[in-house]
Amino acid sequence: MEPIHSQPQACVLCGMAPCIPFHQDTRRHYLRCPHCQLVQVPARYHLSPEHEQAEYALHNNDPVDRGYRRFLSRLSVPLSERLSPGAEGLDFGCGPGPALAMMLEEQGFSMTLYDLYFADHPEHLCRQYDFITATEVVEHLSQPGQTLQALWSCLRPGGWLGLMTKMVTSEEAFARWHYIRDPTHIAFFSRETFIFWCRQQRATVEFVGSDVILLHKPSTTVSQ
Repeated sequence: MEPIHSQPQACVLCGMAPCIPFHQDTRRHYLRCPHCQLVQVPARYHLSPEHEQAEYALHNNDPVDRGYRRFLSRLSVPLSERLSPGAEGLDFGCGPGPALAMMLEEQGFSMTLYDLYFADHPEHLCRQYDFITATEVVEHLSQPGQTLQALWSCLRPGGWLGLMTKMVTSEEAFARWHYIRDPTHIAFFSRETFIFWCRQQRATVEFVGSDVILLHKPSTTVSQ
């Protein structure tokens, strides 16, 4: 494999530079931001949109599959406990089978869908919602800083952003991690990364289990 380019690379989450070498395998290099701790894959290893969509089409996201619904309940249960009756939500990156949206609708919440490949309705990103969900999404984002900021602006004051993603725990575990073998996974968060990002937004973060992250937007503007 070719050596890592010497030109400094800015972090795709916080924008600070330079990112530093973190890991290398037979397919890709991985860089880590020393500021927000995001581990990212350089753009030269990213799939084309066509190949990325083909990989997503292989995922089995059957909305009626009990096992898949149990998996999604790790987010839907703690999130719904924090929502007011009739809250309006956006399922961002819903995929071809919007199971989570169906589950939340069954609990009385109003859901809107958006997915770049399977529900590309950009007008749905021009509204505000009481909550937004993104399950197994942030690890696919080439510009997570821009995307998270856009979703944050779609949240009403006091709203919730509910995420599911596996998180980096250590460099040693990263080297053995099945998560990095998916070619569409290009951004890897840790608890420290989410804490850093929430501090920038003056928001709070709750971790539920090993892969559920609940970000709470302040109800009122916090003075500088």
